[in-house]
Formats: sequence, structure tokens, C-alpha cells
Amino acid sequence: MEPLAIFGLQLFLSLVVYTLIAKWHIAPWLASKPIRDALPPLLFPHAIRHLGLTFFVPGVVAEPLPTYFSYSVGFGDLISGLLAIVSLVALRRGWGMALPMVWVFNVVGTADLLNALHNPASVPLLGATWFIPTFWVPVLLVTHGMIFAQLVKKARRPSSLPDKTVVATG
Repeated sequence: MEPLAIFGLQLFLSLVVYTLIAKWHIAPWLASKPIRDALPPLLFPHAIRHLGLTFFVPGVVAEPLPTYFSYSVGFGDLISGLLAIVSLVALRRGWGMALPMVWVFNVVGTADLLNALHNPASVPLLGATWFIPTFWVPVLLVTHGMIFAQLVKKARRPSSLPDKTVVATG
């Protein structure tokens, strides 16, 4: 099998498995939670997106990755991870801008992943970083979808129904 075919198959199968986990186990649990409690478990995987900086490390990638790929993906992941952390803090502290911050994170983070997946020419050069797009990116794609679903569900709720969340500080 060609490396690009193996890559595509691994990416697809990981996406299927994580979607099933999300649909059968995580989504039913989240359905009973207010949005400010449902979002943090979905944001935490994104808080470690600094893993994308690995694309800059010589010896981990098979060859130096094209600059357009490593810079857009590495820094895109870093920015997405930092936005996820800020979103987590905003939710935890009950800041009024918490949900808009999650929207910003989710749009930026999703665009970053789609951009990264749009560069198949870099696949043969990934080396040990192969696990990031074939194992970790599917987790991120599924949780991005779940975050969008939570945000849209919240937006459709009548404003007369306040979110009954007790926010802990600290």
C-alpha cells in the first residue's frame, strides 16, 4: 500500500471510532449538562494542541517539512491551543465573553485542521509526527463538531431560559 493510502485509511478509521465514542457515550452524557459544564471536556483535548510545534523538530519529521506547511500547521495549532485555554478559563470563571470566545476558538481551530489536511504532499515527510494527523486530529475534528453542536443548541434556546450553571471560581 502507498503511504498516502495508509494515511487516509488510518485517518478515516480513527475518525469513525471517535465518532462512535462521541455518539454513543459522550453526547448522551453531555445532553444532560448545561453548556458551561458540557464545553470544558470538549475543549481540553484542544488545550494541548501545542503538539503541533513538533512539526518544527528536526529528526522527528522525516525531512524538513515545507515551510508553508510547518508554519501554518505548527503556529495554527499553537494559536488554537492558546484560544482553547483562554476559553476554558473564561468558562470556569463565568466571564460574559466565554461563549463568544469558544466560538472564536472553534472557528479558528477548525480552519487550522482543515488547512492542515489540505496538504497531502507533506504526508511522506511526517516521520514520527504521523500519529498527530492519524490519531489526534480525528479527536479534534469530532470535538470541534460537538462544540459547534453545543453552541448552536445554546443559540437556539429561548433567551427566557437562563443557563442554570453554578460557576466555581478559583
